[in-house]
Formats: sequence, structure tokens, C-alpha cells
Amino acid sequence: MIRSLSAERLALGSIVVSLLVLGLKYLAWWMTGSVALYSDALESLVNVGGALLALLAVRYAQRPADHDHPFGHHKAEYFSAVAEGIMIVLAALLIVHQALMALSAPDLSSLGPVGMAVNALAMVINLTWARVLIVWARKHHSPAMAASGRHLMSDVWTSVGVLGGLGLAVLTGWAVLDPILAIIVALNILREGLMVIRSSIGGLMDTAADPAEQAQIEAIIHAAAIGALQVHDIRSRRAGQALFVEFHMVVSGAMTVATSHEICDRVEMALQAQIPGIKTTIHVEPDSKLEPDGLNPA
Repeated sequence: MIRSLSAERLALGSIVVSLLVLGLKYLAWWMTGSVALYSDALESLVNVGGALLALLAVRYAQRPADHDHPFGHHKAEYFSAVAEGIMIVLAALLIVHQALMALSAPDLSSLGPVGMAVNALAMVINLTWARVLIVWARKHHSPAMAASGRHLMSDVWTSVGVLGGLGLAVLTGWAVLDPILAIIVALNILREGLMVIRSSIGGLMDTAADPAEQAQIEAIIHAAAIGALQVHDIRSRRAGQALFVEFHMVVSGAMTVATSHEICDRVEMALQAQIPGIKTTIHVEPDSKLEPDGLNPA
């Protein structure tokens, strides 16, 4: 069911979920006046902005190739993820500012179980949707959805820590725990934002397929390229949900163009059948181009 959802529907769902969670967390903050709950709510505000960016990114990334972008628009998702990472970092800095101001006069006089229960409900909703996004992103290699899912999971752990810490503050009467918790939350958010930015920049730099995918690609080519003498220089790169693969295929110098083309078609069909959406480029070469190392389908 999750895997059949489109990226655009997930992005729309993220906006709805983020708005709902934001409303609940701001209600919890309004009821309690807790700086730690304020920090939790501010992170959810970033989630709303990130969900809007993800929707725009996946829509743009799905555009077909054109004259100016002959390889498609797949990398748009990485720009969305970088922008969300920057928003996360800014949110962390705002939380630190608010927490430092509250350190001079911490106050938990309005903190009660109802406000904390509202925040806990928002946390459960976040956890459920984060798992949906992460499972889908792993299946479809979507950096925008992966960034959103990781941020939501960070938000969930933030809520767990905040609620646990506030419970301790109520039991001990140590109101100073509230702004201290907010600062800890901010540091965790800052770490998550930097991780999102780093991974997304890696995608913009044409990161290769992961080792498991690379091994799968080589196995498919080895099984499907029967008739070729050798396959070498297999290279891959990720661009959002698209995976580009190219390699050199050596055939007998006496083989006709039509026969070598049939082998290419068979390899491309085999790759497409097992890795939907893969874009394959094959350079056919004569046997004088044999390399010391490579796959030997024949």
C-alpha cells in the first residue's frame, strides 16, 4: 500500500500531517508556556515549510527531459532537501535564543498533564507518518522524502526527550530544566539539519549507487549480456529517484551491428525489469578493446 503511493501524494500528505502536528504542539505550548514545548513546536513549523518544498521539488523532478535539461529534472529533490536542512539550522538558532532568554527566569507554573498529553498525541502522529516516508523513500530513492522522514524522526525523539524532561521538572520542581531541555533540543535539531545538508550535497555531486545496487547491476549485466566478450568500466550515479548506468561492452569484431544491438536491448530490458526507472548507456567496442579486468558473460 505504502509503496504504491506517488511522491506527490506523499508530499501532500506531509503538508496535512505537518499542519495538524503544528497546531497540536502550539496548543500544548500555549497551554503550558514551556520553552521546551515552544522549541518542539518551532521544529514542527519547519516541517510545514519542508513539506511545501518537497511538494514543489517532486513535481518539478517529475518533469520530462527537455532541450535545456536532456537528462531530466531529477536533482530538483536535492535542492529541496538542502533548503530544508538550512531551515532546520535556522530553527535551532531561534530555539537557542529563546532558551537563553528563559534561563534568567524559568517558569513552569502553567505546566500540566493536559498540555503534555496534547504534545504526546502530536508525537504519535509524527512517528506514524515518519515511518511511512522513510519506507517509501528507501524503496524509491527519494532524497526529498528521505529528508522529510529523517527530520520527522528527529522531531519524534525531540518530543520524547522534552516530555520526559518536563515530567522530571514537575517531579523535582527544577524549572531551570525547561530552558536547558530547549537548548538540548536545539543542538539535536542542528545536528539533523547539518546531516540533511551534507547528504543532499553528496547527491548533487553525482554520488554512485550504493554497493548493494552496484552488485545487483553487475549480476544482471553478467547474466543478460550473453554473446558479448566482456563488460568493463561500469559506472553509476544517482539523481534523485533516477539511476544512471553506463558501461563498455566488448563484442567480436566480426559481429554485425544488428546482433550487438540485440544484446544491448536484452541487457537494457533485464536492468529495467529489476530496477525500474534505470537509465542505461552502453558503449559497444570491438575485441581489440578487451581490458585485463571486467565481467566475462561469454
